[in-house]
Amino acid sequence: MSGQKAVTPSADGIAKAVRAVKTRGLPPLHLWNPEFCGDLDMRIARDGTWFYLGTPIGRFELVKLFSSILKLEDGKYFLVTPVEKVGITVDDAPFVAVDFEVTGSGEAQKLTFTTHVGDSVTAGPDHPIRVARDPDTGEPSPYVMVRAGLEALIDRKSFYRLVEIGSHRDGWFGLWSGGAFFPVAPTEELEPT
Repeated sequence: MSGQKAVTPSADGIAKAVRAVKTRGLPPLHLWNPEFCGDLDMRIARDGTWFYLGTPIGRFELVKLFSSILKLEDGKYFLVTPVEKVGITVDDAPFVAVDFEVTGSGEAQKLTFTTHVGDSVTAGPDHPIRVARDPDTGEPSPYVMVRAGLEALIDRKSFYRLVEIGSHRDGWFGLWSGGAFFPVAPTEELEPT
């Protein structure tokens, strides 16, 4: 490697590398295993806003491109191309589920979520819904698995709509989708005192 100057990773360089790989759908991240090149000053806020060098990325197509090369490994988030792997910061979940559609009813119900970057996923055994609770406030944070360990935080308006269509089973209030029941809260917590 003598005579070669190390290249500092940049958002532009990563975008160019991904655009150079012609693929339909999501890039084959599982086939890409480049060396770690360092951390990039890029952050995804809890509301799904992407920041680069402290400034929001205003171009939707660029955010969508970056979201397509996002990978989770050992609890850390990376943008991966065939030749680069850079670390980024994610405040909560990398995606936000901003809407959903319901088809069917009861145990045959399907909930199909849409994320802020245009991903679509139907909750089920491979794409579970989970609800985490803030240990101090008890405030629920609902999530749905999008792909490869990457979750979407379900936005508040969608969560309220989900609660309206929930049902009770075995002492739990929850949601049916894709043949699976996803517990949201113990039934006893929802009963008036």
